[in-house]
Amino acid sequence: MVDLDALPEHMVGEIIGGELHAQPRPSPRHARAESRLLSRLDRSFDDDDGPGGWIILAEPELHFGEDILVADLAGWRRERLPLLPESAITVAPDWICEILSPSTARKDRGMKLPIYAAQGVANAWLVDPVAQTVEVFRLENGHWLLLMTYGGDMPMAAEPFAAVTIDLERIWAW
Repeated sequence: MVDLDALPEHMVGEIIGGELHAQPRPSPRHARAESRLLSRLDRSFDDDDGPGGWIILAEPELHFGEDILVADLAGWRRERLPLLPESAITVAPDWICEILSPSTARKDRGMKLPIYAAQGVANAWLVDPVAQTVEVFRLENGHWLLLMTYGGDMPMAAEPFAAVTIDLERIWAW
């Protein structure tokens, strides 16, 4: 059995297909994009300063059978996750967001997205802070459908959070 707790504090570990995948904590660009997105979505959907109705978390540990994933951001409709558990979350999110980096993009796309699909996660965003793009996907019939790729300074109103517009220039601002 792989022991995630044995990893040094500066490492993030996941178990995918029975194998340990460990990487250093995110880069400053990655962390900045994550925190800016979280701030915008949290304010509008989790803190009820807008449409509300969501629980949005940064880097939750998700347990799906033998797979243990850490999404950069994940959101649940409140009716599906009315109370946060004391430890790892076993309820699949309604939305996930992975912030891509050169060292994680292949894993995020090729290994984690299929697991999210198998768990029934309805929406996924792949954010690339270097290319300054956000790919928005919807799960249909067990497969990911690319709905839109937003880039640069395009205003983004994307499901499942289309009720608000996200200023991508603020996401990319260093």
